[in-house]
Amino acid sequence: MSALLEVRHLKKHFPVRGGLLRRVVAQVKAVDDVSFTLERGRTLGLVGESGCGKSTLGRAVLRLHEPTAGEIVLDGSPVTGLPRRELTQRRREMQIIFQDPYGSLNPRRTVLETLREPLDLHRLGTREERRLRVEELLELVGLRRHVLSRYPHEFSGGQRQRIGIARALALDPKLVVADEAVSALDVSVQAQVLNLIADLQRRLGLSLLFISHDLAVVQHLSHDVAVMYLGKLVESGPAERIYADPKHPYTRALLSAVPVPDPTAKSRRIVLPGDVPSPANPPAGCPFHTRCPEVRPECREIVPAMLDVNGGGGAAGRGARDLDAAVAGSGEDSGGERSNGEGSSDERGSEERGSGERSSGEGSRKGSALTPHRVACHLYR
Repeated sequence: MSALLEVRHLKKHFPVRGGLLRRVVAQVKAVDDVSFTLERGRTLGLVGESGCGKSTLGRAVLRLHEPTAGEIVLDGSPVTGLPRRELTQRRREMQIIFQDPYGSLNPRRTVLETLREPLDLHRLGTREERRLRVEELLELVGLRRHVLSRYPHEFSGGQRQRIGIARALALDPKLVVADEAVSALDVSVQAQVLNLIADLQRRLGLSLLFISHDLAVVQHLSHDVAVMYLGKLVESGPAERIYADPKHPYTRALLSAVPVPDPTAKSRRIVLPGDVPSPANPPAGCPFHTRCPEVRPECREIVPAMLDVNGGGGAAGRGARDLDAAVAGSGEDSGGERSNGEGSSDERGSEERGSGERSSGEGSRKGSALTPHRVACHLYR
């Protein structure tokens, strides 16, 4: 299986201006040296707290935010540095589903005009062919043709998000960035939209960068998971390994915060001390050391690199055992949380996917064992 998207050492810094002359006095390091790979036909779930840089990373990958540094390669060809005209052509291959289904749609345009706009912009087909394509897109997302003349305010939130998904698929892209695509929807509607996204991925062979703060949703949909903190990736790997055996203390804390739907279940949340540092003034060394319960002296001075912890032997294996022993109690509670989280994911699923979809998803995730499990933590040195 080959990589569709490769992101190498990507950075996005926003200047902070001040003083009478509005000079740059600081930089907000929203995304700071992030690298990852997304394989064809797979879903990479990107998780982390609000403000950690997830959405900025997704937009930088599409060059909706111009990267400060780094390289983005889509289907073997670089995206960074492309002039505007060539970038417009490449954007046929990469699209985005926005978080707010109402704010992302023009209230003055009908559904027909909204879905036809990408086809008009790229001059694809005749007028009649474009209308047929719009009708095909509506059918693809579960809407009927008679809604073509309606405006966004005439739809529910779930229907508006389906229109947003249809617009993202209009140009038959290879990569879709779903930026908190279901967070603004009711739970029952979330399940329907998630099932729709999963079904479309299977049918169309899409690669998804799925950004969310809802760990149960990410577990339900993703093959691989990347955990982000203060603009950096701290852990990445196959979804089943991240949820079953998280290595980084921050990942453990995140998983312990997943709500438990069973009131009789015993669980203990890992509460991190302090507040998230400002990305305008990040701490030296490991960005998590100011809140980490297992901080070491080197954590305050040296930025940890992402290391492969797949093997379980050597220094990485010893580090894994040290961390497991140090937080054994919280690890057991996190495991309880995760088992209940899986139940929550099943609860979110609807009849559209059923047990067949669940088994299919498990099979595809088993194939992700080749994806390396990496963690940026001095406990694994």
